[in-house]
Amino acid sequence: MKKYFLLLLVPMMMFSACGEQKAENPFLSDYTTPFGVPPFDQIKNEHFVPAMEEAMLQHNAEIDAIVSNPEAPTFENTIAALDYSGHSLNKIAFVFYNFNSSNTSPEIEAIASELAPKLSAHGDNISLNPELFKRIQAVYEQKENLNLTGEQARLLEQTYKSFVRNGAALPEENQERFREINQRLALLTLEFGQNALGEVNNYKMVVENEADLAGLPRSVIDAAAETAAAQGLEGQWVFTLQNPSVMPFLAYAENRELRQQLQQAYVNRGNNGNEFDNNAIIGEIVNLRLERAQLLGYSSHAEFVLEENMAKTVGTVTSFLEELWGYALPIAKEEAAMMQELIDARGGDYKLAAWDWRYYAEQVRKEKYDLNEEEIRQYFELNTVRDGVFMVVNKLYGLQFVERTDIPKYHPEAVAYEVLEADGSHRGILYMDFHPRESKRGGAWMSSYRDQYVDRAGNYVHPVITLVTNFSRPTASQPALLTYDEMTTFFHEFGHALHGLLSDVTYPGLSGTNVARDFVELPSQIMENWAKDPAVMKDFALHHETREPMPQELMDKLVASGHFNQGFETVEFLASTLLDMEYHTITEPYAADQLDQVARITNERTINKYTMMPEIYFRHGSTHFQHIFSGGYSSGYYSYIWSGILDADAYEAFREAGDLFDPATALAFRKNVLERGGTEDPMALYVKFRGHEPEVEPLLRQRGLLR
Repeated sequence: MKKYFLLLLVPMMMFSACGEQKAENPFLSDYTTPFGVPPFDQIKNEHFVPAMEEAMLQHNAEIDAIVSNPEAPTFENTIAALDYSGHSLNKIAFVFYNFNSSNTSPEIEAIASELAPKLSAHGDNISLNPELFKRIQAVYEQKENLNLTGEQARLLEQTYKSFVRNGAALPEENQERFREINQRLALLTLEFGQNALGEVNNYKMVVENEADLAGLPRSVIDAAAETAAAQGLEGQWVFTLQNPSVMPFLAYAENRELRQQLQQAYVNRGNNGNEFDNNAIIGEIVNLRLERAQLLGYSSHAEFVLEENMAKTVGTVTSFLEELWGYALPIAKEEAAMMQELIDARGGDYKLAAWDWRYYAEQVRKEKYDLNEEEIRQYFELNTVRDGVFMVVNKLYGLQFVERTDIPKYHPEAVAYEVLEADGSHRGILYMDFHPRESKRGGAWMSSYRDQYVDRAGNYVHPVITLVTNFSRPTASQPALLTYDEMTTFFHEFGHALHGLLSDVTYPGLSGTNVARDFVELPSQIMENWAKDPAVMKDFALHHETREPMPQELMDKLVASGHFNQGFETVEFLASTLLDMEYHTITEPYAADQLDQVARITNERTINKYTMMPEIYFRHGSTHFQHIFSGGYSSGYYSYIWSGILDADAYEAFREAGDLFDPATALAFRKNVLERGGTEDPMALYVKFRGHEPEVEPLLRQRGLLR
């Protein structure tokens, strides 16, 4: 559920005392834009703090109204009223934190640092309000006699648990410390993310000698030249730590010394002893999370987090990860041996290292499957892939996408679409923002500017969703061509977008992606199956110049290579999941003089415990592991591969139906997963769709891990 400083429909009377502010601050009045999207063209940075402060006052008044209600506590006057509370604050927070991720600036970062402790304190004032908790508890204790709908019962259960997990049942003497921890963590996690972005923006590798570009595709060279020219370095080439720059260099550059230089810079983000160093921050975060969990009666932070996930226990997660590790590690070692043979055959007098893996994987791919990533990219032009995504979604769910140029956008590069149902009725608004820039953090994600819900007057509120990526930019000589991984990432994030767009619930706190962390990746990961299926790919994999479909021969090679390098990819990912668990299963805090060494200690402990291969580093190293230190996935990074079991098993349902777009199966998935948000236990929702709990074999087959 969302933190309780969010989500309330604010009565208009609350604005009566701020007439001048209303006229000047677009947040303090109803939006008059098409479909009620945020008026981005009117929003200025100076609007955020006063609007947030006013909205917190409004929220406090609404909480006071719930607490002081002379009527006995009921579901409607306490639980529903609380869930709808904070609407004004919520709409501002959605805009601000999306800006902080995809359109940030030093000014936005400073505002975020100013707001973090205020919002944390505001949330704690609600979660730790004893009179409010008494009312919630009173409703909870009579839940069996209230004749609630399934969604209402779920909201009551989640509300009560959330308050307990946020310290409401703590003795008063512990609540002040609980508040201090939350406020400090709010600042630390924010600072961690800012440092990670700062490190990326601070680094560049300048290549002056054209001979050092040997092996690189022309598109990569052109992009590096354009980056250099933009920085006043005409005639040179600049490579950055953005994925569209660093990954192709590691895969194609023949210059081993430069590969090592760039790879080491990439894995050492946040670990350079400069102003962006995250080592001490990690130690403090880990200790504070442990202390907070133990205040609540849990032995570790992981135990606290997993209680609310599908997996439920640390033992379940660790045994699951170790089982997969046992399948994947031997295959990764076979892959390493294959690459070492190639190095030796070519007269290389060195052992395979981490900065060699992607390069020699590409070489082996060429030799074994006659595949060239650059050739594949010619068939994945960004707009064509987008149309392929639209085609798949239309076939599955009947949705249509109409570009709207009359809707305000938060950045000139963003594109807005109205999403329509098959009958032409409005479903929601979708923003898409594709390319890297200094104001955008790395990676790809879906978020929202407004969640779907039904307001207290019975009006259906449609969602406003945003999908953000960092795909390769077009160059002067060619359009934006996606790698195979970028293409599947597009489908992945669109699955998250569907989870938000197709939500059909009543209460805001249960809407869309407000589900267990290890369930939220199911809608996204299942979409990757259509992306990779040759029967589907043939309809959108079109050459960007000739518009000819990908030749069957090339498609066959892609299918044949489907399991290639899966040992590496699985081990690299699992290494980070195990690292996450090593951080958050500790039961004793680190000493004060160890805090700046926690990352090193935990890295070494994980490497030694699982006998990690030196040729494969963590997919996300500690000092830039934003998922767990600033992104909400602490003790939950395993969710991606847990959801991999769900998505592989779910896709089997379409295969069993004999039609990848089987209408009945698609409708069942929409009705039982995409529409239901957090209204039921996730396993119950899955079983309603599939008829049984997920099985692991489809995932192992999908990844080629069964021998």
